Amino acid sequence: MSEKQSVWATFKYGVFEANPIFVLALSLCPALAVTSNIISALGMGFSVMFVITANNVVISIVRKWVNPKVRVPVYITSIATIVTLVQLILQAFFPTLYQELSIYLALIVVFAIILARAEVFASKNTVFPSFLDGFGMGVGFTGAMLLIAAIRELFGNGTLAGIQIFGSWYNPALVMILPPGGFITIGLLIALFNLIKQHRAKLRSQRGEA
Repeated sequence: MSEKQSVWATFKYGVFEANPIFVLALSLCPALAVTSNIISALGMGFSVMFVITANNVVISIVRKWVNPKVRVPVYITSIATIVTLVQLILQAFFPTLYQELSIYLALIVVFAIILARAEVFASKNTVFPSFLDGFGMGVGFTGAMLLIAAIRELFGNGTLAGIQIFGSWYNPALVMILPPGGFITIGLLIALFNLIKQHRAKLRSQRGEA
């Protein structure tokens, strides 16, 4: 495998093969709670993207100096520090978004996907691959959040990012911006994602690829 192929494989792993929401079904709490509109979903998505990427880089840098017996507390401390930085930045420059995300920002500290990538990948690899892994996972998470939010906001309010898409004739399906609508949307998208993966695997098998 060439260097370019290796870089692409590391990045796309978190976007497609191991998408945090559609494949691993992790971090479903924010996927349900803050996807009633695109702005909130993007705010949470970018926050998680920054945290997981920055934490991967930090863990990769310090991995050789961390005693394996205390690695988990070190991971948690790193994540909590980065999350606090994100909270302060949002509170200072995007106070409305900060209020909308509220407690869910603090919950980023215990997102399983962030701790898992630190343990499984960043603690065993150099900085650049760890950056790509975290960034890929962040892009996958953000893309999933954006897709869920776009569907829920469009059919629940008739808008996208607050811009009216459907005319006055449209009667919004309010269930879409409520928790049941979130569960339905996420479930259908996970099913669709799995069908696409199965189709791609079948095509690769027919072509004789690994």
